[in-house]
Amino acid sequence: MKITKHSGHKVPFDKEKLKLSLKKTGAGTDLIRDSLVEIEKQMYDGITTKEIYKLAFAILKKTSNGFAARYNIKLALQMLGPAGFFFEKFISRLYAEDGFKTKINLTLQGKCVSHEVDIAIIKNNIITMIECKFHGSKEGSSDVKVPMYILSRFNDLKAKRHTLFSNNETFDSCIIVTNNRFTKDAQDFANCTGISLLSWDYPQDNNLKNKINKGVLYPITCLTTLSTVEKEKLLILNQILVKDLIDDSQGLHKIGISKNRIKNILQEASQICKLI
Repeated sequence: MKITKHSGHKVPFDKEKLKLSLKKTGAGTDLIRDSLVEIEKQMYDGITTKEIYKLAFAILKKTSNGFAARYNIKLALQMLGPAGFFFEKFISRLYAEDGFKTKINLTLQGKCVSHEVDIAIIKNNIITMIECKFHGSKEGSSDVKVPMYILSRFNDLKAKRHTLFSNNETFDSCIIVTNNRFTKDAQDFANCTGISLLSWDYPQDNNLKNKINKGVLYPITCLTTLSTVEKEKLLILNQILVKDLIDDSQGLHKIGISKNRIKNILQEASQICKLI
């Protein structure tokens, strides 16, 4: 049986890949087995990956909001838009949780012109410039023009000293982050020129998906017990991660959520973060 990808290309159905994605939600062996059986019953030749996702999400949600939320991470990143400002904040938090000092939304003078820099980070006296490329749909990808353009900006900025975390500093490296994917040409150009890339599935062993799961750094937009409007209100209050709500639930009270719903939301948050 073949399935239709977001690009429109048809590829053979990979049961093991679907099984792995279900396993990463925290679902047990029995639930994974039963889910696969139910999904395969409803599949047909040419079914889209989006339809398969909806089937899996609905099955998981019947059992646990937490499982469904963890299955929802990639879509949750797309909800950190529309312009990607909250995606930049999310990426800043990812690095802060890994021991980096971070600053966001900087305007810095290069050797030739001024530039807006999404994020600057420092650890072990190494200062890195991070540029975020946000895509609001699954179809979007960052091609070779992205690292080519950012390389020129990086070269202009590193030729001059800045006041970032202290005085008289220079950028040592550059990372480009996207919530979707980089094309093969973009990866090859970045590798050749020394720029680092971070996307949903690249690099293979230390990609965005793995960083999120390993650090338990889930965005609040993955929660199924919150409405879209409620998620936006919490993001404005700077509650970016699910664990922010566990550490401090006052934001839920501030946006007018009832005590009973807060209890359900925190229960789902705890399930996602494996605290219960």
